Amino acid sequence: MSEKNSSSCFSFLVGAIVGAAAGAVAGLLLAPETGEETRKKLTEKSKDLADDLFDKFDDFKETMTDVLEDVKQGTAETLEAVKKSTSSLIEEVKEKAK
Repeated sequence: MSEKNSSSCFSFLVGAIVGAAAGAVAGLLLAPETGEETRKKLTEKSKDLADDLFDKFDDFKETMTDVLEDVKQGTAETLEAVKKSTSSLIEEVKEKAK
């Protein structure tokens, strides 16, 4: 996953969470209920939203861990290829130097 895609994914998640929170608060505040009922619902919704946020963060963290593992693997493979190439080149130079 590229840096641009990771940034876009993160931006989308933040936008979705903020939008959901704004919609939930607006819906609760505009509902024709007593203040106590509204506060109770607001508390429940905020707990649900916090749980969802933690779940999304865990998913994001897992995705980023996978991306980092892919980068590490690619770096290790590239390093190994460079080592082999360098060894071959050194052997050629030694042969030509004889």
